[in-house]
Amino acid sequence: MKENKTIINRLRKSIIPIASSFITLLAVGACSSDFLDVIPDNVATIDNAFKLRNEAEKYLFTCYSYLPKDGSVYHNPGFLGGDEMWIPYKTSITSDVFEIARGSQRRANPYFNVWDGNYSGGGPGDNYRLFTGIRHCNIFLENVTDESKVPDLTATERQRWIGEVEFLKAYYHFYLLRMYGPIPLMKTNIPIDAPEDQINVKREPVDECVSYIADLLDTATEKLPEDNTLVPTTEAGRITKTIALSVKAKLLLMAASPLFNGNNDFSSLVNKDGAPLFNATYDANKWKLAADAALIAIESAETNGKSLYVFPQSPFTLTPETMIQMSIRQAVCERWNSEIIWGNSNSQTSDIQRLAMPPLDPAHNHNDARKILSPPLKMARMFYTKNGVPISEDKTLNFSNDTQLRVATNAERFNIKEGFVTARINFDREPRFYADLSFDGGVWYKYDSPSKSDDGTVWGVKGKFGDPAGASHAFHMNVTGYFVKKLVDWNQITYTTGGSFYKGYAWPEIRLADLYLMYAEALNESEGPSATVYEYLDRIRERAGLAGVVESWANFSSIPTKPSTQAGLREIIQRERLIELAFEGHRFWDLRRWKLATQNLNAPITGWNIKGTDQTSYYQEVTVSQQQFIAPRDYFWPIPESAMIQNPNLVQNLGW
Repeated sequence: MKENKTIINRLRKSIIPIASSFITLLAVGACSSDFLDVIPDNVATIDNAFKLRNEAEKYLFTCYSYLPKDGSVYHNPGFLGGDEMWIPYKTSITSDVFEIARGSQRRANPYFNVWDGNYSGGGPGDNYRLFTGIRHCNIFLENVTDESKVPDLTATERQRWIGEVEFLKAYYHFYLLRMYGPIPLMKTNIPIDAPEDQINVKREPVDECVSYIADLLDTATEKLPEDNTLVPTTEAGRITKTIALSVKAKLLLMAASPLFNGNNDFSSLVNKDGAPLFNATYDANKWKLAADAALIAIESAETNGKSLYVFPQSPFTLTPETMIQMSIRQAVCERWNSEIIWGNSNSQTSDIQRLAMPPLDPAHNHNDARKILSPPLKMARMFYTKNGVPISEDKTLNFSNDTQLRVATNAERFNIKEGFVTARINFDREPRFYADLSFDGGVWYKYDSPSKSDDGTVWGVKGKFGDPAGASHAFHMNVTGYFVKKLVDWNQITYTTGGSFYKGYAWPEIRLADLYLMYAEALNESEGPSATVYEYLDRIRERAGLAGVVESWANFSSIPTKPSTQAGLREIIQRERLIELAFEGHRFWDLRRWKLATQNLNAPITGWNIKGTDQTSYYQEVTVSQQQFIAPRDYFWPIPESAMIQNPNLVQNLGW
């Protein structure tokens, strides 16, 4: 610890906390490995970190190391913090994020506390707290923009590195803004001996936060390389122009959305000096700015060769039905495929695949296929019918009794095992339903299927109590009867002799489909329905094996004119987004920015009776849990009480 005290003393001369609450965190954090990672030759000084390129590069990657681990159910609130997936409580895993979904969030020691990095909010081991990451970014920028430092760094590389860290700094601010609403803007580090009024920072209004982050992204974009100039084997995951443009589009879309744009619910949230933190006046131009930003990002992506992923014909001859489903699944799971705008190589996915995968054979080990990620019935009902419209609107198919039992036919064998009896809700659904989900009787095509060249002879899920995927294991059980197929790469192999293989992939933070949906949403809000809005929706629907929006609603919906009105098309776009990006962590944030969390997160979590041993007892809808979402309180995280006490200039979010 003597050496650590020396490190702390030297770091204090150049590392500046953002507020008095972070002075304590600095002393604690200095003993952790994230500081030592950047020290060259075991010399604990910041100055030596920027004497040569090799050591400066270590500091660059330290700045990268704070990227949230969004491919982890422990470190992405979008997975288990909402209503998209449920898990058995404190059996297979213990999740701080899941406490938020269960209504247990608290002001003292908040769960998933990103503000100062506790309860999984600071990444693995709570060692990657975002304000510390911002501080590292500021240190890097302060030193590398000084051309007298790192003399062996070329001008081109210096500019690129500066752009990367400017992006990271902007992204960390965006992440905090999305969670907490208005935040302090840490444009530069504050000297530890600064006057108290400088150390005790205050929250900045939302519009100022958005403007600052957008400007920083613009500055970064000018310095970043094009995607097609990266060396895939050594630079995959590094930040590019298209990534920066895409995050700006996501930022501006959020800023234009009802939670942030003209929201009177937060009109009473003001700083100690009375300055409002939310602009209660609606600004329609924010949607235009978001649409323009999304189009620029799309053009950048397509110029760099990005396209919606289509599964190539494998050595095995697959039917068109399976090929469509494989395109949908592998758009997420195929490493660095053509659709990935930003793959977060800081977050791999073997663990989440293991938690999603069900055992498909009595010999499969439940520890290798834990099956605990359980979509509620509401998620199954969300997907369209095979005609591309909601089950409540399809005038040609009757889903009024969707728990009614039915036998799968030979023609349906590519989705449901022939002769299997399952619920009505599992029949006549769109390809994304079968690509994303599996269920009792559902097929699961993957590399080790009994006959890889015949997708009619594949694995089938058996989910009743006592079955391979049933809830009979003491710890690893599915609690709703639905399984997340979408997140498991098709190359997965489970060995009957024990063990399994999961092909990991970098978590896809942004896909091209996400950009298309952002553009369609912003354009509809700024201009109303148009051929261009339909075009970008239909690109995604075509890949999903569906007809276009106008055609589908005209032919099959009980509300055929729905796509022709702005309100109707808004509902369609929102549902299209929830379906296309299901189980990727977007729903959690989208329901919030649309101000739809209140109606969705106060509904019960339901599923099948997992203790049922036959079709009659199993196919009974039961309540797994009752959620509670209190508005406006739960739209934003509470600022930790400790930070509020240490910094008297901070104001708490409403309701906390």
